[in-house]
Amino acid sequence: MISLLLAIAVGAAGFVGFNIGGSSTGVAWGPAVGAKVVSKTGAAALMTFFVFLGGWTVGRNVIDTLGGQLVPQAAFTIEASIVVLGFIGLGMLFANLYGVPVSTSMTAVGAISGLGLATRQLNWAVIGSIVVWWLIAPVLGFWIGAFIGRYLYPQLDRTVALQQSSGPLVTIDRSGTLPVPQLGPGTTHKMIASTVAVLLIASYMAFSAGASNVANAVAPLVGGGLVGMDQAIVLGTVAIGLGAFTIARRTMESVGNDLTDLPLLAALIVMVVGASITTAASWLGIPISLALSTVMTIVGLGWGRATRPTSGADLVKGDVEAPVSVDSLTAEPDEVSGVGEEDPENVKNVTQLFDPSTVARFVAFWIIGPSVATGLSYLTFRFLPIV
Repeated sequence: MISLLLAIAVGAAGFVGFNIGGSSTGVAWGPAVGAKVVSKTGAAALMTFFVFLGGWTVGRNVIDTLGGQLVPQAAFTIEASIVVLGFIGLGMLFANLYGVPVSTSMTAVGAISGLGLATRQLNWAVIGSIVVWWLIAPVLGFWIGAFIGRYLYPQLDRTVALQQSSGPLVTIDRSGTLPVPQLGPGTTHKMIASTVAVLLIASYMAFSAGASNVANAVAPLVGGGLVGMDQAIVLGTVAIGLGAFTIARRTMESVGNDLTDLPLLAALIVMVVGASITTAASWLGIPISLALSTVMTIVGLGWGRATRPTSGADLVKGDVEAPVSVDSLTAEPDEVSGVGEEDPENVKNVTQLFDPSTVARFVAFWIIGPSVATGLSYLTFRFLPIV
């Protein structure tokens, strides 16, 4: 009987990891896929590798938090682990079916908190520190993005000038004895460097996803002593990789195209900021939402870019000549003007930064998912004889 329950618990963890792969891959690689830097299949392969690397290193701290600090390890019986993982997986599957990158960490914390509330074993100090980070991360992402968009983006765009050719970046010359790689038509060395930079940063983002999200799939198993730490990380990685190659395709499309059609430079900025916030929190053992930090960085970047024609004093007084809207990112003036000096006509609708209805849909799922997970988990453990 115990072996059967253990098999069900491992299957439930795999189910959660599968859905994590569907959600987190879109967040980590959506901007790169949307900018046509990498294919969806290539993104899934890179995602799997770097998720393992992140889970094996920094992710152990988050597993310790979810598996023994939020509630005591004794609370994670086989039955309790199955129920908690079931709520996490079902909540994420529902969101993935709608193509929304749900907050895995929030859902996991909600389900485990429901167990702690029902058994009166919830560590309020730990949950308090987690919630504080949940509030800080999106605000920090927004204002870092806003600062870069308002004060640094035009200079970075002119200096870095991340571009891609319409054709292949590299071709193979087979005229000689040995095949020789060479630059594709219209490709420059700067374009190669740009593409490599975006791939490296996306890989860093995948690392941060592994650092945060592997724990969401396997922490109850490790906390209850059902599976060892190393084996659990491998299990979580395999499940996440499977999700990355399958259901993540729709979420990558949602993030890469529905939310925003990002230029390469903007994709690079968003990935650096979102991954850095998530990795820092994971290092501290805080389960945090990569999706929330990323989306709010996108919004902040566009808001900062759109407000460049307005001086800081005018913003404070509300004396704004041009509408302050988050609907444009790039501008191509002859010269880079200072803040408050740029002609509003230069801030053109070159690309739609974000669709407000899509952002609202994302935020709604971030709120609904964890809330439902907490409520159902509490009711289950409160009124059913599981623990």
